[in-house]
Amino acid sequence: VAAPQLLAWSDDLAARLGLARPPARGPAVDALAGNLVTGSMKPFAARYGGHQFGNWAGQLGDGRAIALGELAAPDGTRWEIQLKGAGPTPYSRRADGRAVLRSSVREFLCSEAMHHLGVPTTRALSLVGTGDQVVRDMFYNGNPQAEPGAIVARVAPSFVRFGNFQLLAASGEIDNLRALADYVIRHHFPALGAPGPEVYLRWFEEVARRTAVMVAQWMSVGFVHGVMNTDNMSILGLTIDYGPYGWLEPYDPAWTPNTTDFGQRRYAFGQQPAVALWNLWQLGQALVPLVAQPNDLNQGLDRHRATLATTRAALLRQKLGLLHDLPDDSALLDALPEALAEAEVDMTIFFRRLSHLAPALLAAAPTGEEAAFQTLLAEAGYLPQPHPGTAPLLAWLPRYLARLRHEPAAPEATRRTMLAANPKYVLRNYLAQNAIQAAEKGDLSYLETLLQVLQKPYDEQPEHEELAAKRPAWAWDLPGCATLSCSS
Repeated sequence: VAAPQLLAWSDDLAARLGLARPPARGPAVDALAGNLVTGSMKPFAARYGGHQFGNWAGQLGDGRAIALGELAAPDGTRWEIQLKGAGPTPYSRRADGRAVLRSSVREFLCSEAMHHLGVPTTRALSLVGTGDQVVRDMFYNGNPQAEPGAIVARVAPSFVRFGNFQLLAASGEIDNLRALADYVIRHHFPALGAPGPEVYLRWFEEVARRTAVMVAQWMSVGFVHGVMNTDNMSILGLTIDYGPYGWLEPYDPAWTPNTTDFGQRRYAFGQQPAVALWNLWQLGQALVPLVAQPNDLNQGLDRHRATLATTRAALLRQKLGLLHDLPDDSALLDALPEALAEAEVDMTIFFRRLSHLAPALLAAAPTGEEAAFQTLLAEAGYLPQPHPGTAPLLAWLPRYLARLRHEPAAPEATRRTMLAANPKYVLRNYLAQNAIQAAEKGDLSYLETLLQVLQKPYDEQPEHEELAAKRPAWAWDLPGCATLSCSS
């Protein structure tokens, strides 16, 4: 690339890897831009297939991602370093393999934001501007634009996907299928034992369990991946490939940020648990040649269902400060999602404000509860107040508060529990867009501030209150804020 320059760096990840922040220009940045391949690097792009929007797409592969090799961290763990957007690969399918600053900022920030939210994810080490222009048609509507290019160095123990196994099975490469499974088990699931038919079943069950935990955590923080194709599913249960993602602002189970999915809404927020199960079924189909009884793979799907249900329930109870089971809890919890949707409240703001409000009301006189709840919905909601859509949630809140009074914990302990489960700061699309627009003008200060704030999403950080605000009016229809594409 023409003029590589370091634009952003994750000090947190770098410390984990035992790396120091390099100067803005120089040999280290040349390596992070793909211009310099050292003697110890063995760059490769991976071959895989996948189901895209429910349809088998055949061979895909890393079209714009190139792994440089593995790095041993000071603690002995091993991490794969992969450049995204550094140029064409054998799987670029006539494309240039480049990435634009817009999509690279989004991937860099979201990788780190998700990690600090506690969600399993790949990480991002660096963001490097290339000095080149890259032509992209953001919405595939015949309006290509030249945009500044950039490259993300992303990091994970492995980037192996469901689609790696799917392609080998589809092409009848059973020896390679077994070799890949054996490699993954030995290096990333060693506690399961030596690879073999029984261990393959336990491994699939563990992959299914990890996937369930990941998706449950997505649902808990209101994250929408936007493109849950099987080639975008990590075999380690990590969130991978940050494209047209978003966070629920008005709570809407049918919302997807991905314009490509507006017809089906296959990957909408509320569909993510079902799609994860469908994707695991496809992975199981690929592993059939490795096991003696294919029906035994259903144990993994059952484990996924059970783990997803129990994890989602546990996370919701933490968000509400309800840590002890009572007989009527299921009815109370089951009524909440529909009430949130009717009221069109901002999911992040609602739960964060409730974390302060509910414990405070426990210690106050009950006469002010109704007014306090109406204020909460006015602050967290997008509907004009008063509005009939808020009625179900206004009816639910007193029921919830009455239930909360049966918790044995003191109000302050309840508040701490809730604040630890309800982030104040998430990477809203309009915040990412602000960072992109500033970076395109050469101003990296907003990006850096955002990165620092998102590393402490559960802290109050009152000096950055504006980064916890609802989606502003100007962002409702702005490309990159409300609508994105697989090119995003």
